[in-house]
Amino acid sequence: MIRVLVVDDDFRVARLHAAQVARVPGYECVGEAHTASEARAAIVRDRPDLVLLDVYLPDEDGIALLTSLREAGHDVDVIIITAARDIATVRAAMRGGAVHYLVKPFGFEQLAGQLGAYRRWRADAESRGRTGITGQNDVDALFASQRAAATAAAPGPGSARRLPPTMQKVFDAVLAADRPLGAQDVSDLIGISRPTAQRYLSELERKGRLTLHLEYGATGRPVNTYVPGAG
Repeated sequence: MIRVLVVDDDFRVARLHAAQVARVPGYECVGEAHTASEARAAIVRDRPDLVLLDVYLPDEDGIALLTSLREAGHDVDVIIITAARDIATVRAAMRGGAVHYLVKPFGFEQLAGQLGAYRRWRADAESRGRTGITGQNDVDALFASQRAAATAAAPGPGSARRLPPTMQKVFDAVLAADRPLGAQDVSDLIGISRPTAQRYLSELERKGRLTLHLEYGATGRPVNTYVPGAG
């Protein structure tokens, strides 16, 4: 099993990504951290193979954390997960040795595709490590498999249960939650408007993928929340 540490300052996002990692064959999430200091302690304590690392942390920039891990000699791979889209941050992640860079928000299929490609690259590297590098062809093949991991695509159209990207993100959010979610919860979690979240939730209910759950507050008026359905 490939051991993964999820580092994100948002507790709900960290929980979502941890649940997504646990759904990918060959992976287990060994912990969540919400600050750079927590991440350092978890890396020493839990010895993960891979870190899903956010850039925006309250006590230290994620890129600075990545660089310090390399300088300290920690043998752990890092995939950056962030909303940052500027070229300076991307280049800094590359210079720091990140194996890939995922832009938020992303759905389960995109993360699963990347983790699957990373697993194949890791197996290739370990195999060549056992047999030894015999020449340039082996080096070229190893770099080629790493490039393939960095450009991994989500599963193709052959997946019968594939949903449109935003709808998939809404569905993944409800799947990963430990309680029923309403439109405002989904809006806050994945960064879409409340009306858009409600529209996708209603459509997922219509498809049988989610089940409507009415919650009654102090006013007595029910709030529409959703849990995974049987579809």
